[in-house]
Amino acid sequence: MSWSTGEPLRANHRLARTSEQPNRRLKLSAQVHLATLPSVPLAVVRRQVHRGELSSAVREGCGRVWAFARERNLPAGRNVAVYWDGSIRLEVGVELAAPFEEEQGIVRSATPAGLIASVTLHGPYDRLGAAHAAIRDWCTAHAHRLAGPNWEIYGHWQPEWNADPSQIRTDVFYQVAA
Repeated sequence: MSWSTGEPLRANHRLARTSEQPNRRLKLSAQVHLATLPSVPLAVVRRQVHRGELSSAVREGCGRVWAFARERNLPAGRNVAVYWDGSIRLEVGVELAAPFEEEQGIVRSATPAGLIASVTLHGPYDRLGAAHAAIRDWCTAHAHRLAGPNWEIYGHWQPEWNADPSQIRTDVFYQVAA
């Protein structure tokens, strides 16, 4: 994985719903991939939320961690949300390879390492459910057992995505049993 400087989610990012183009089909890049990945260091805030709070929790958490990284001139990467379990224990933040002092509720974490199933979604965030379902369905069809958390890595926001949300990139990952 490459490290690059990105931008936090802004208020106009559509995490929960996008109604501008409701008939656009879900576009998954090359369907589901199986790979072994290393963990990626993160700076995060930890939350437990209800499903209806997800969009605001992710937006607020990423913004908070980005502000923290900027104040300390830390080289931050993409925004990340890690879902540790079905009760929505959530870690939200940014890729951050530099060491930092934990403070203000911002702590060190990492994405899980090991065997993962993933898919890339090109489209608005309200289609993430279909990307998650595609991975779960693929794992069932190919006898792979889900073995832990799942997470989303959000592409760096591009101005053209405001006019065409079908270009928004989100990578979705699930840890699976070897």
